[in-house]
Amino acid sequence: MFDALWVWIGFNLFVLALLAIDLGVFHREAHEVSLREAAIWSVVWISLALLFNLGLYLFWDTIMPNSSLSASDAGLAFLTGYLIEKALSVDNIFVFVLIFSYFAVPAKYQHRVLFWGILGALIMRGTMILAGAALIKQFHWIIWIFGAFLIFTGIRMATAQDEQIEPEKNPVVRLFRRFMPISDRYDGQKFFTRQNGVLMATPLLLVLVMVETTDLIFAIDSIPAIFAVTQDPFIVYTSNVCAILGLRALYFVLAGVVHLFHYLKLGLSVVLAFVGIKMLLPDLSAALIGVSWKIPTGVSLGVVATIIVVSITASLVRARMLETSEHPASS
Repeated sequence: MFDALWVWIGFNLFVLALLAIDLGVFHREAHEVSLREAAIWSVVWISLALLFNLGLYLFWDTIMPNSSLSASDAGLAFLTGYLIEKALSVDNIFVFVLIFSYFAVPAKYQHRVLFWGILGALIMRGTMILAGAALIKQFHWIIWIFGAFLIFTGIRMATAQDEQIEPEKNPVVRLFRRFMPISDRYDGQKFFTRQNGVLMATPLLLVLVMVETTDLIFAIDSIPAIFAVTQDPFIVYTSNVCAILGLRALYFVLAGVVHLFHYLKLGLSVVLAFVGIKMLLPDLSAALIGVSWKIPTGVSLGVVATIIVVSITASLVRARMLETSEHPASS
């Protein structure tokens, strides 16, 4: 019989080993990540996530013998949570593109920022997931807050205007500037430099701060969304981590074409509203009619996948129609 603590430790050690290999071997020298390289890494990260998903299905009863979830439920919950987080991470990419453009970050240094940004995101999200799981276990009414927040966030996302990057209005950036002088130019891929004997942060560190605070904001939306699928902290955490690990590669694949996904944000807003309703439905139906209705995880997976596929397809059709209207075929 396995001790669940060692399962947690083993998973995190494996993730840290992957990150060390990524940075220390494959990206030791700063370079511009090509589309081919990014696509290969995307396939690697997705394949690892799916292999881990298969492992959960095959060995769940062994590694988590005291769980209330069956092996099939655990596997399905992981896949649904992974898909939700993977889809929501595309919204991060929209903002990362704006941040890198605003600060004119050289392409060959962007991977370094995303690497350390994602490492920080893993720590923040792990802390938030453990805290959220403890709160839900102790105070069930937190479910109502999470569900209502997801529905509100979905509506806000559907009606919000395009993001504008304004670092001077970011409270974390303003606080950072007060305590650390910032140089006016990049110094390779360094986060710190010395000018006239004074230790200063480079603009690259400021970009990292922006990426971290942006991810924190997105995590406040995405983590409750996975709790709507399952409240098992290991499934919530691992599905979140596996999706975030592939975010860097996904960024370099989509950065040049992310503007084509016109309807994706609308699709993601519908996903958030749906999972919010899923979270509220059991308690709400029990209070109103005395019967607790739950949307099965398999149905949730189908709904989320359909929404994402439809929004991406509609976006690509729109982009093709615009291209055709702007460059009609010569008669």
